This record gives sequence, C-alpha cells and structure tokens, in this order.
Amino acid sequence: MKEQLTAFLNFLESDQNYSQNTIAAYRNDLGQFFEFVRQYQDITQWSDVTENLIDAYVESLKNHAYASSSIARKVAATKSYFHFLFARGEIKDDPTRKLESPKVKKRKPQTLTPDEVERLLIAPRGKKSPKNLRDAALLSVLYATGMRVTEVVSIRLEELDLGTSILNCLNSDGQMRALPLDDETIELLRMYLEKGRPYLAKNGDQEALFLNHRGQQLTRQGLWLIIKAYAKQANLKGGVTPHTLRHSFAAHKLRSGLDLQEVQQLLGHANISTTQIYTQLSQENQSSG
Repeated sequence: MKEQLTAFLNFLESDQNYSQNTIAAYRNDLGQFFEFVRQYQDITQWSDVTENLIDAYVESLKNHAYASSSIARKVAATKSYFHFLFARGEIKDDPTRKLESPKVKKRKPQTLTPDEVERLLIAPRGKKSPKNLRDAALLSVLYATGMRVTEVVSIRLEELDLGTSILNCLNSDGQMRALPLDDETIELLRMYLEKGRPYLAKNGDQEALFLNHRGQQLTRQGLWLIIKAYAKQANLKGGVTPHTLRHSFAAHKLRSGLDLQEVQQLLGHANISTTQIYTQLSQENQSSG
C-alpha cells in the first residue's frame, strides 16, 4: 500500500508539476490517512477501503478539533488519491465518490495600512550592517512586487535588472512575469548589492539574490522570522507575515486605481476570481479612511 502512495506522490511531481511544498502537504495528509487505515487489520489493500471507513476517518478529524480548512485539505488529498487509483484501474470502486468537503468560511486577507507598511519598511534602515541592508531591500521588494514567499527567496541575480527597474519572477506554472520596481526599492537593492551581499556571500557561485548569514539562499522560515522581528520592532499588532505584505500590495494597488486584471497579472493569479477579494478590501479601506 505504501508503494502506491509513493507512486501517487511521484505522479504529482513528474506529471502534474506540483511544487515541493504542495507535495509535502499531500505526503503529510495521506500519511495520516494511512496510519488511520492501518488500525484495521482486515484492510490489506486499498480496494478494501469502504465509504464507511472514509466517513469514520473524516469523523476522527472532526473529533481531533481540526479547523474546517485543514479537514477540507485532508479530504481533498484523500479524494485525489483514490481518484488516481481508480483511474489506473487499481481499485474497482472509488469510496470517496460521494464524499463532500466541509464548507470553509473564507477569511478576509489581513492587510496593513499605508502608514503601517511604512513603519515596517523603515524598521531595518536604522543601521547599515550587511544584514540590515539585506532586510531593507527584502522588505521593500516584498511590498513593491507582492511576490509570494517562495518566489522572493528564489530570486536569482540574473532575474534582477536594475537598469530597466524590472524583476523577472517565475510563476508556479513555469511562466515568467515582469514586475516593475520603484526608485526607492532600486536604490535599496543597489546598496545591498554593493555594500551588503558581498559580506554575506561565502561562495562566489551562489546565484540567489537574498542570502542568510551562512552565505546560502535565504529560506522561507528565515524570511518569516525577519518579518516577525521587524513587525515587533515597528510595534505592529496581529501576526504580520510575508503574505500580509502581498495582501497589502494588492489592496493598495486597487485603491490607487490600478485595474483588476493588472493586479491579477502582477500577483500571478491564474484565475481573476482569486484577485477579486482585494476589490472588497480596497473599498472597505477607502470607506474607513
């Protein structure tokens, strides 16, 4: 049974081109389901799994007080897996075909006001150490582009063109989008590249733009910790994350008059319905401002 799970994860990576983060989530969720199934000695192959057992698994998730969003993700992973097995002819019946995902109440994205963004962006600028120069440029790039965490830490030197003020970002679907940078962000990047990055770089072959103190590519976790530290320094309340800056970027761009399709393109959203939530946010900010 484990071999089939491995085959499914390999399928997601090679055939579906899922990101490593998504595959890791599938591996965790399906691993949890597998451990649940192993409690039943009469289940020796996936074709033994019944609708009743699937229902019992979902009920166990609810009893463990998982959030509805977490349950929905785990249910989706289970449905995808059995659909895969059924499509390959490894099971004759899909026990998840009638299974419905729990309704998830969509939470409004958290945003900062322009004043709060400004306080966050200037927080690292009190010192001129290599780390502070990196952090000042990093925060400015996050807000100036609305990039995702993985996208920012994955920026390569060759993708940054200071001459044209363009940062090329690779979408998850393999498409490149050109992101314009403002003059202030360009200047902060220039200072970091001249007076910060050379002191962080331990290896001349490192192609990543943003480096940690070991001279390696900054990690997602490292970026989260940086944001958390400066949010505290700026006395910002309510769990500011890198995605908070992405949400703020989108809401502020729409409020300034940028077209919804343009914001969709900048964010790299495949579907414009994902971007539309920010229209409501920008209207609320305007009415309260």
